Amino acid sequence: MSVALACADGGRPNEDWPHEDWPAPDDPYVGRVLRLSPPYRALRERPSEGAVDVVVLRCEDPSTAFAGLLKAMGAMSAPVIVLSPRRDTETVVEVFRGGAGYLVEGDYCTHMLSSAVMAATIGHTYLSPTACAALRDAARRTPGGGEATERMRALLSPREREIMELLSTGLGAQEIGLRLGLSGKTVRNNLSNIYAKLDARGGTDAVLRWLGAPYSDSLGSLGSTGSTAR
Repeated sequence: MSVALACADGGRPNEDWPHEDWPAPDDPYVGRVLRLSPPYRALRERPSEGAVDVVVLRCEDPSTAFAGLLKAMGAMSAPVIVLSPRRDTETVVEVFRGGAGYLVEGDYCTHMLSSAVMAATIGHTYLSPTACAALRDAARRTPGGGEATERMRALLSPREREIMELLSTGLGAQEIGLRLGLSGKTVRNNLSNIYAKLDARGGTDAVLRWLGAPYSDSLGSLGSTGSTAR
């Protein structure tokens, strides 16, 4: 697997990357690392160097850095994981709406980072605990959101609600199946029904609706990778 480590601040990816021990030279999954700084030209101008499976973006302000990275990626469909000290609700919701995973600095370890990267390769959007809490906070702060969210959740069966609770923590179909004693196919069938009932375009949209998180106008300009549990 190839991973791009993009450092949005300072322009010195070799020095600014916060984890000297990750990925390790003998990492069993990450075989190639591409270190990038803005404007990330290698992602598009040199395909042989820029083709990557996952992009990890380390930045101070995701509201500008994430949008800049997506613009540089163009038509690339590689999933993105954002590492940032920002933990405010608006920022986390914005990044999640854009389809990226989010790990708050100080709230994760390199083992969690490895899990997030592996999860991203199969379509899972990984959030650190603080990022999950921020999404739930967004739901609580939405005027009238509580009642509307409960009415929406009432559309789902008890089993579908169990699945959504697990999906909202970043788990994918396989992990949800293991937790609930269901096959991956059964979970995916349930998710298809859930998306239809919630009028959701995919996993990211369904989770935001499930949590009652508000929409952000700025997210529309970022686009969405349409994260879906698989």
